[in-house]
Amino acid sequence: MTLAAAGAETTTAFLELGVDLLVLAALAWLAGRLRISPIPLYLLAGLLASVGGPLRLNATADFASLAAEIGVLLLLFTLGLEYTPKELTTALRKGAGGGVIDLFLNFLPGLAAGLLLGWDPIAAVLLGGVTYISSSGVIAKLVGDLGRIGNRETPHVLTLLVFEDLVMAIYLPVVSVLLIGSSMAQGLRDVGIALAVVLTILVLLSRWAQPMSNMLHRRSDAVADEVVLLSVFGSVLLVGGLVQRVDVSAAVGAFLVGVAISGPAQHRAASVIGPLRDLFAAIFFFAFALGIDLSALPPVLPAAIALALVGTATKVLTGWLVAKRAGIGIHGRWRTGTTMVARGEFSIVIAGLGAAAGVEADLPAVSAAYVLILAVIGPLLARSDRLPRWWPSATAGTPVASARSREAA
Repeated sequence: MTLAAAGAETTTAFLELGVDLLVLAALAWLAGRLRISPIPLYLLAGLLASVGGPLRLNATADFASLAAEIGVLLLLFTLGLEYTPKELTTALRKGAGGGVIDLFLNFLPGLAAGLLLGWDPIAAVLLGGVTYISSSGVIAKLVGDLGRIGNRETPHVLTLLVFEDLVMAIYLPVVSVLLIGSSMAQGLRDVGIALAVVLTILVLLSRWAQPMSNMLHRRSDAVADEVVLLSVFGSVLLVGGLVQRVDVSAAVGAFLVGVAISGPAQHRAASVIGPLRDLFAAIFFFAFALGIDLSALPPVLPAAIALALVGTATKVLTGWLVAKRAGIGIHGRWRTGTTMVARGEFSIVIAGLGAAAGVEADLPAVSAAYVLILAVIGPLLARSDRLPRWWPSATAGTPVASARSREAA
């Protein structure tokens, strides 16, 4: 009887999971046709299947939870593959001014909103992180899809993204310690340990990343893709688990593993891990929304919409100021700002940390609605190649032809 019941549960889980993945595949195809990020569609699907939704799922919840955690690690690992230790340090040095502007303009609104809503200070700090960090995945895809890789403003967009990733490498372990609820002395000690671990790993990477990459490349040339896939995937999970032992986010460990791999080995690792990342990342966004009570969204929509409007304005202002400091024309400044608007994976990761710790019941719902709105608005705004005509300075100053020649690389 027990075996029969277990078999029935497994069958139900297979059926639900199969339907879930097919629905996500259809949504990914639809997003591609519409030239938008699939993230908002994944979130909507999860909301429809969540508690209070019309298509509530139960059998696949445990699997979705574990798969979602793996999805976070793979997202951040592939993000780390985009950079080398040298690029990280160079970006930090050159982009520090613009990065501080970005942090100030986009973290404070979330922090202030959390406090105004009467939330716990830790929850407000988490909301500040949600409003601060742009979606590297969405933005990288936008830049490629819109043919702006060679534009003069694009390096400044990428520098801002790198700076945000570096801030997250410090922010995530600090927040993880705060969520534990340690005493002040214990908290300071744990934060110090977390920061020391991250800095130690970065120092080691600066010395050993290239030899490691060369060794992986030589070996990967002679072995099948499955060996590279299993090696890379195993390393991500192993390092993530090890750093989490010392209260550093496993996501940070995964990111640093990606940073450690560069050169030809980087491309091989990205090609073999890409499909696996897409699978688990889709499940991650779906599972995050799956854990939200759909009935909790309507009460938080006014706050989410207000935050989204402010978040759009602050990112546009950030890009404008950073591009202006670099001597880029008004249309390039507009593109820099609108490209940075989209929020996505990291915002959901931060909200997920808060949800797991139970710091504020409304944080996941507010964050999901916020990301959903900006994951749609961001790509739509970024399509605008030039400053709107109704903008006061859109037709002022240098003629259009001259401005275009200055802004394009």
